[in-house]
Amino acid sequence: MTQSTWHCITSCNTLTELGIIITNDCTSKDPSVKLLKFADDTTVIGLIKDGDESAYRQEVDQLALWCSLNNLELNTLKTVEMIIDFRRNPPALPPLIIMDSTVATVESFRFLGTNISQDLKWDNHIDSIVKKAQQRLYFLRQLRKFNLPQELLKQFYSTIIESVLCSSITVWFGSATKTDIRRLQQTVRAAERIIGIPLPNLHDLYTSRVRKRAKKITLDPSHPAHSLLELLPSGRRYRALCTKTARHKNSFFPQAISHLNHT
Repeated sequence: MTQSTWHCITSCNTLTELGIIITNDCTSKDPSVKLLKFADDTTVIGLIKDGDESAYRQEVDQLALWCSLNNLELNTLKTVEMIIDFRRNPPALPPLIIMDSTVATVESFRFLGTNISQDLKWDNHIDSIVKKAQQRLYFLRQLRKFNLPQELLKQFYSTIIESVLCSSITVWFGSATKTDIRRLQQTVRAAERIIGIPLPNLHDLYTSRVRKRAKKITLDPSHPAHSLLELLPSGRRYRALCTKTARHKNSFFPQAISHLNHT
């Protein structure tokens, strides 16, 4: 059986405001390795099969070389590597070295505002957004003291607090524990008591956003995951994905297909 694990490194490069344009020609040559760029951050994601890391390490070396040839500084001190491997006894792997510097291995890192852990659990991320949302409830209480209309208070909640609770919700909500969901919903209920009107349930917001995002993917043939949302010959339902673990079953694409089929 093929054994696979994910390696992911994220780095911060010193770029200008036109960083995305400048790095447009910096791409991955191997289909098993993805290169994600956002402003001045670059992330390399590699799927390692049967312990063969050659493609992943080669792409990392190519990234470092590309930066050097294009007069861009790759800050290895701000570069980290995270390994996702669910095998019972994963082998010890040699450290990743970039420009004679050893890259630190971490158990979690923050990617575009989302805290990702190597066990793909979302406790740390949910802790972070609950804390941030509860801090913003203070401002909602202060506004309430000025007897602002409920509609304005609701608008403040939607913009400042709900936006935090729903940040990348399609990624993590399906795998959140009941305890974490209860904590999130407690924040919503606290806001309801302050404003005095019912507010959207987080599960309903998650469902609507999953459906909206999935429908966009079905309409975009260029999307890398477009082929995962395949209609059955009847043309009315989507083909379910084969899932062997609860972690996969609760992830975005299986959940998206389930919600689309129940629309």
